[in-house]
Amino acid sequence: MPMSRLKRVVAAISAYAAHPDPRAAIANTVALVILSNQPFYPLYLHWAVAPVITPSYVTFLSTPLFGAVPAVMRCNTVLGRALLLAAGIGNTLLCRAAFGPGSGVEVFLFPCLMLALMLFRRAERLFALGFAALVFAAYLLPAAILGAPIHLYGPDEYAALQRLNFLSAASLTALIGWLFAGRLDTNSRADETGGTPGA
Repeated sequence: MPMSRLKRVVAAISAYAAHPDPRAAIANTVALVILSNQPFYPLYLHWAVAPVITPSYVTFLSTPLFGAVPAVMRCNTVLGRALLLAAGIGNTLLCRAAFGPGSGVEVFLFPCLMLALMLFRRAERLFALGFAALVFAAYLLPAAILGAPIHLYGPDEYAALQRLNFLSAASLTALIGWLFAGRLDTNSRADETGGTPGA
């Protein structure tokens, strides 16, 4: 790809993720990072775990939702942030059903919990508490309700899958923390006083 075309693509993605609300901009960035990594997850699985990658295909069911976050954010920031969390929690549950409880995929609920508590302002605390409760409910959901996994891996393969999921979720959590640390304006005067921010 020529450099000029690459620059245009990067500029278009940056413009799509941009938003005047710093929390919305962070949510957009997280959504697009997840979106860009989803096509590589089956490759990571094949390289680090086993040749059987069929269960990973379920992750693509959430791809349109992550891709739509910035577009929804332009209409309503609360709805856009809620869509990101719903997509993250839903995708984790789908993967848990596809890979089974031994996969350690539940670790992706930790970045979801972090986002739930940091994406919403003080005046929106009910959304934060609601999504945090949803994260805990998703974690405590009995495996029997989700049914049998698509493929049963061996003990060593499940151990490798747990390592892969931990590294992926830890990287995502670190990214979220880095993004918030770089945008100190997420704590506005409206947040501190309990004022109602604009949508």
